[in-house]
Amino acid sequence: MKIRVVSSKDEISTLDSDEQIVHLAFRPSNKDIFALVNRCPGLKALHIPSSYKKTVSKSIGMFLEMQQVQLMEGDVWGHRKDINEYYEIKASIMDRISDLKKEGVSEKNIYTKMTEETRLSPDLISFLIKN
Repeated sequence: MKIRVVSSKDEISTLDSDEQIVHLAFRPSNKDIFALVNRCPGLKALHIPSSYKKTVSKSIGMFLEMQQVQLMEGDVWGHRKDINEYYEIKASIMDRISDLKKEGVSEKNIYTKMTEETRLSPDLISFLIKN
């Protein structure tokens, strides 16, 4: 699974319209989030650093809910945008989640295990388990 990393508001207009998960590495304004959702109608999740999430208005939170876009907090540790514009979640992580589900492990226990085993944000792990 790939997460498109956007480091400035100028990049929003250059995104592919089929992006499903986007990480904003800058503090977005309401206008930036509206532009992102309009540009990517199939957007499933918006991932932003926790310090930025605290500044997102309640109206934008409600807008994202209405658009069925999950707002997640977290960082993409160790990602270098100059090398690749996507942060890739390793297939092994996705396989591990799938295997745990097949074994009948509860979502709560999968969440706990994956939080311990990976450096992914808790919100992102929850999203991966449910999707």
